[in-house]
Amino acid sequence: MTKLPSSLQKLINEFSRLPGIGPKTAQRLAFYLLKKDNIDIDSLSSAVANLKQNVTFCSICHNMVETDPCQTCLDPKRDHGLICVVEEPLDALAIDKTGNFQGTFHVLGGVLNPLEGIGPEHLKIDSLIERAKGPVEVREIIIATNPSLEGETTAMHLLKILKQEAPRVVVSRIARGLPMGGDLEYADDITLTRAMEGRREI
Repeated sequence: MTKLPSSLQKLINEFSRLPGIGPKTAQRLAFYLLKKDNIDIDSLSSAVANLKQNVTFCSICHNMVETDPCQTCLDPKRDHGLICVVEEPLDALAIDKTGNFQGTFHVLGGVLNPLEGIGPEHLKIDSLIERAKGPVEVREIIIATNPSLEGETTAMHLLKILKQEAPRVVVSRIARGLPMGGDLEYADDITLTRAMEGRREI
């Protein structure tokens, strides 16, 4: 039985472990890298290696950064009394890219999902409470979790906790400009802007 070289098979296996990439796509990617002379393999492997070495997380908002704290948290032009809570760093990037939000962010690092064993202790909720009660006066916390079952469950949990721990802070939810089951990172700028502008207190 004919077998692929072990180094090529190992690369295919690693590609297959990435989200959204099946065995066939993994094979195509591996063969593409093997056949194309104009691709700098050393540069690609260096970029992957440096990812873990150079990228860290902001100690305040938990967004991906190369310097801690991040530029957003240190920016005096930002409205530090306004915090937008998102699931992942790409969600913060999507909202910030619209140019219509001038507050700060808080990245939870996921959503509540009991079926996968993800509870409140696995998310950055405690640090959000600390920020809400901290030295900087927070006026409003916008919950911008994705409009999925898990996102809604997480939003309701945050509302309950924030009402108990920081009752003076207004808690709002982005409007339904986003489709149920959709992801913030794939939404267009207009949809995100309308969702942010149409937020409501909860």
